[in-house]
Amino acid sequence: MSFKIYTKTGDKGETSLIGGVRVLKSHLRIESYGTIDELNSYLGIIKDQTTDQHRRELLYEIQDRLFTIGSVLASDPEKSKMKIPDLHEEDLTLLEKEIDLMNESLPELRSFVLPGGNIVASHCHVARCICRRAERMVVLLQASSPVPEMIVIYLNRLSDFLFVLSRQILHESKGEESPWRPRL
Repeated sequence: MSFKIYTKTGDKGETSLIGGVRVLKSHLRIESYGTIDELNSYLGIIKDQTTDQHRRELLYEIQDRLFTIGSVLASDPEKSKMKIPDLHEEDLTLLEKEIDLMNESLPELRSFVLPGGNIVASHCHVARCICRRAERMVVLLQASSPVPEMIVIYLNRLSDFLFVLSRQILHESKGEESPWRPRL
């Protein structure tokens, strides 16, 4: 049995949250989980360009956590009765452990660096920027609607991870970082 991808229920610019509440597609909750989806898609690009099995598995795990975050954000906090997966402290610990491991082999950071160096490192920088935008949207959503604090913390840590991953990928490829040298 298959289901249709198109339902036509959103043709007038509205969609349903988990719990049945209809909202405009421009609603901050929709923008928040849409940005998480965009980030997840970008991580797929990064994952598809790496041959390192550990990194591929790690990125898969992060993508899974982003689906968890998307599910939470797609739920009406007052109406949804559906059991939604949640984030755990171990999810943060994993990111922190991976950041620490990568940092052990990287040169000390002495200035801001300009994004770039190679295509995969550049994709990591774009993903980091999308992650920061998602974090800002979720913080804004938190001001008017319940959102678990762990989501904001995870997104903050993930953006740090993506920055260090960009440096690690560039370092492994023997590329050079471009330090930002402000004009004085």
